[in-house]
Amino acid sequence: MSYNEILILVISFLVFLSLRVPIGYSIGLAGFFTLIVAMPFLPSVTTLAQRMATSLDSFTLSAIPFFILAGQIMNRGGIALRLINLAKAIVGPLPGGLAFVNIISCMLFGAISGSAVAAASAIGGFMNPMMEEDGYEPSFSAAVNITSATTGLMIPPSNVLIVYSLASGGVSIASLFIAGYIPGILIGFSLMIVAALYAIIKKYPTQKLVKFSEFLKCFIAALPSLLLLVVVIGGIVSGVFTATEASTIAVIYTLILAAFYKEITIKDLFPIFLETVKTSSIVLLLIAASIAMSWVMSYENIPQEISHTILSFSDNPIVVLILINLILLFVGVFMDMTPAILIFTPIFLPIVIKIGLDPIHFGIIMILNLCIGLCTPPVGSVLFVGCSVAKLSIQKVIKPLVPLFLVMIIVLILITYIPALSLWLPKQFGL
Repeated sequence: MSYNEILILVISFLVFLSLRVPIGYSIGLAGFFTLIVAMPFLPSVTTLAQRMATSLDSFTLSAIPFFILAGQIMNRGGIALRLINLAKAIVGPLPGGLAFVNIISCMLFGAISGSAVAAASAIGGFMNPMMEEDGYEPSFSAAVNITSATTGLMIPPSNVLIVYSLASGGVSIASLFIAGYIPGILIGFSLMIVAALYAIIKKYPTQKLVKFSEFLKCFIAALPSLLLLVVVIGGIVSGVFTATEASTIAVIYTLILAAFYKEITIKDLFPIFLETVKTSSIVLLLIAASIAMSWVMSYENIPQEISHTILSFSDNPIVVLILINLILLFVGVFMDMTPAILIFTPIFLPIVIKIGLDPIHFGIIMILNLCIGLCTPPVGSVLFVGCSVAKLSIQKVIKPLVPLFLVMIIVLILITYIPALSLWLPKQFGL
């Protein structure tokens, strides 16, 4: 293998992206053009098609469409407003209270729905007008919403943690789910510190302290939604059911919850199912194309070449992790999270194992890196959704976004070099 294949892969992928070819097709075509260097045209086509088809023949992957369906039901089931009311009752009276409400609501909704985009859209739709009415700058409200929406990808159940488990060759999903709690909460808490300082400097108003009876009312209204986390995560950790079985239970639970809240009718189910099919198709196409590209890279020995290059530069764990973090931050700016995990996990996982890093710990590092990428231009999907919901240009949101972005980088450094933040909780559960 020469470096020609790497150049063909990278250049063809960037060319397709610059031509605005959808990323799933860009990945697949880049893999194809790399493969035809090594074998004739017809075998290249059949091999790539076979790899894409067999990559989706996975029981673990079945969890993703079901979790997407559960998230779609929750989007329309009135859950967002109940979570906002609960968060408002808890932290509303604190300095920066409504910003705290935004952050906590995104954390809870993102964790329940498993989607950062859904959290930014659902919570932002409620919170942005509420914060603006209370005197908050619209750009600051949008920045808080954008960054906090990504925390739900760290807090289980999370589709991207399932994807990492698949890409890593079978790292325990239960271990990854439990490992994500402390880092996810730490990011949310760090964002709240920045929001509080900003609110104190700007002298934003606080909410009135609610009566205990009002808090109890909000808590009872949100409790059925919060119990979904207990049911799903508790069942997986205790071994009662697998992540895939948990996803079907999540769908049944959310349907019952929507009927209980009387927010969804039978007529609403068809558009929900249709949107789920659309979203699942996009995700599964990305997965198929990414796994096919990973196979092409493995066939051409590209991961081994990259590994050799990085380790020849330095075998010091601190330096190696700095390099990997910088690469992943750069990748996250230009590539969607799912293909980035599937393509770069086989490249970087053998390297970090050689320097003594736990695969669970590295999974959390990788997800957090790519979460930061979701907030950054030019391809950050959560950034675009958050700005669209707030009806603001990206340029207006960048300034208040910078301190929140920097604090996420600080948390990334802490999680990278303090393994206990990711591994302590799984060890307590015997995972």
